[in-house]
Amino acid sequence: MRTERIVLAGVIGLWPVLALAEQPLSAIDWLSKSVTEPVVYKPATPAKPAEPGISPDTLPKDVTVSVLGGASPDAVGILAASSTGLPQNLWGTGQTRVIAAEITAGHLDLLPTLEGLLITVLIARADAPADAGPDGILLRARIDKLLAMGALDQAGALTRAAKPDTVELFRRAFDIALLTGAEDQACAAMADQPNLAPTFPARIFCLARAGDWNAAALTLRTGQSLGLIDAEDEAVLSRFLDTEADEAAINLPKPERTTPLTWRIYEAVGEPLPTQDLPLAFAYADLSEQAGWKSQLEAAERLVRGGALSDQRLFGIYGARQPAASGGVWDRVEAVQEFDVALASGDDAGLSDALPFAWARMTEAELEVPFARHFGPALIRRSTGRMDALMFRVALLSGRYADAVAGHTPTDATEMFLAGLARGDVSGLPATDGMGRAIAPAFSAPDSAASEVAPDAQALLDDQRTGEAVLWAIDRISGGVRGDLRGVAEGLVVLRKLGLEDAARRTALELMLLERRG
Repeated sequence: MRTERIVLAGVIGLWPVLALAEQPLSAIDWLSKSVTEPVVYKPATPAKPAEPGISPDTLPKDVTVSVLGGASPDAVGILAASSTGLPQNLWGTGQTRVIAAEITAGHLDLLPTLEGLLITVLIARADAPADAGPDGILLRARIDKLLAMGALDQAGALTRAAKPDTVELFRRAFDIALLTGAEDQACAAMADQPNLAPTFPARIFCLARAGDWNAAALTLRTGQSLGLIDAEDEAVLSRFLDTEADEAAINLPKPERTTPLTWRIYEAVGEPLPTQDLPLAFAYADLSEQAGWKSQLEAAERLVRGGALSDQRLFGIYGARQPAASGGVWDRVEAVQEFDVALASGDDAGLSDALPFAWARMTEAELEVPFARHFGPALIRRSTGRMDALMFRVALLSGRYADAVAGHTPTDATEMFLAGLARGDVSGLPATDGMGRAIAPAFSAPDSAASEVAPDAQALLDDQRTGEAVLWAIDRISGGVRGDLRGVAEGLVVLRKLGLEDAARRTALELMLLERRG
């Protein structure tokens, strides 16, 4: 009884905070409303009379207002400039809200190299824009983009580097923990930060996770009596806390909006929600052993395809056991396992038979580049200068394109053009299709008018807005994947001007060798 009075007092003490400080949803609309900002009541102070002087509204539009004070959280990153190939002054004279909008609006269906380049930009440690303030607008936009890409490892690392002690950052950290199986640590962190007020569903979940079922049930009843828990949450939380519920009980309705918290609670009551139709980040929850091998395989494929998971993780899951059936993902598992055996055996005939079968299965799932990166180096070592057309293409996509060219003699105009791209110069080489003709100007003679930087991109470069220039290039090149070839060369030229030569060559080869158009 004493425990219930203490818990009840604590819950009622939170009520004004929870009721009065409801925050708008994040830009990522599937984030949990797990915490709210405590209200701080301050006495009213008389307004000071307006003084003449300079204000942001009176400044010319080309003048940037700098915020004086401590370091902005927008400078937080996890990769130093020395390891990214990007400058410390990544954003130059750019404006925080403009950059954040450009990041948020960018496409997700990118070529593998562009996915990796975008993630590098998002996690880079760099100076904050000159007008960045303490609210971390750009930091949140970067984290949200990583979440949208399903890159939870990177988003989690960036959030931890920022020390999530605000509502908006902790909400993201809490959801990342829920999706990666670290919910107990997240609940402990929430309990340790009194400046964050947990909502009733989050508080009930964490109390139950800690084994305090009585306090969790009392909190639920209190939330119900105060009208602070909606009907949908009430139903699922009641089932969650009913440890004696009959297994034949009526299934809960599918939630209108699935958040990581609702997903985890539905899983706990024995009614897990499928992740296939949910945002990509939810696929992480299916990587656990409890999810079953097929779910792990499908989740890993989705995440690797989106650039959010390492190739090694996917192919480790592929090799975990023997396929249980045929068709779909099982055919890919069988093909990869047979290729792996042939590659290790020294049987050239077996390798020649296994590669086309494996490549066809990878192409169906748009996993050619992860396959090439994982197996390409060993394939190049095995080839000893005797690559056939398919082996040459796999080697080019592996990232070891220089070794591929050194170990192969082109047999036709297409291979000559591909070799030219790998060397960074296609001058005098005929392009054999529309994509090749779109790419060629970016790798022609340096003094060619065709390789000049587009005016809007040049303006970004002149203002040292390198990060925005990279985002611009990614967007222009991606237009080619969607069928608009006009900007392909423009984007590739910008990458080369920025010194991102490896990314430019890899991207050009992917444009030529992957069927992603339209």
